[in-house]
Amino acid sequence: MSTTILSFQNRVVIETLHNEGRSLRYIANYLGFSQTTIFNELHRLNSEYQAELAQTDFERKASQRGRKSSLTKNLKHLIEEKIQVQKWSPEQVAHVVGIAYKTVYNWIDQGWLDIQLPDLPDHGIRRHRAKEKRGTFNHGRSIEERPHKVETRQEFGHFEADTVLSGKRKGQAVATFVERKSRLTIVKRLHGRDSQSMTQAVLELASQLQDKLKTLTVDHGKEFANYQTIERRTGTQVYFA
Repeated sequence: MSTTILSFQNRVVIETLHNEGRSLRYIANYLGFSQTTIFNELHRLNSEYQAELAQTDFERKASQRGRKSSLTKNLKHLIEEKIQVQKWSPEQVAHVVGIAYKTVYNWIDQGWLDIQLPDLPDHGIRRHRAKEKRGTFNHGRSIEERPHKVETRQEFGHFEADTVLSGKRKGQAVATFVERKSRLTIVKRLHGRDSQSMTQAVLELASQLQDKLKTLTVDHGKEFANYQTIERRTGTQVYFA
């Protein structure tokens, strides 16, 4: 029997919907998982459910089961060095060290490597392009122009935005905003996948953070098409991966 592995973003959405008082069925349908999976996840901790604590618990138990036993400290350092410094792709690293490239992506997804998709040479686009069906555009400031201080994670206020789609509820989504230094994650419900909904979510984020939102890194999905409005109204520079 296969095992369902939830990502940290999945857990953030579960926490958000659970705190809104949504039912197991609603959350399961929203994310496209079984109600049993959601029930077990909500009862992972012997306390109020928190995505960050649940992710930590998952990684600890996975390590004890040997799921990441092949990721030694030396291998972790090697992969991070090749990708972040030498700008290798996960496929190149996997070929050299003799592992499946999907394993590298899985380690990134689960947070076992200190690497984010925008850190990759193609910013993760190669991995997801085959499944990407939403509209895109090619304007905006490239991630290559992002200040070095963003890469070093030494300053608070540099966020990466993403959209998590509902698994079964067509048109429904949430926006997740992850701060690079602290890993603070803020979730905003979207009224749709259009640029107006995302723009409103970013404006709410900027208001919530006051003057602490310094940069925002996004992809070229159509929901970010109003980036110029975001920059003008918040004073925040938007970069595209």
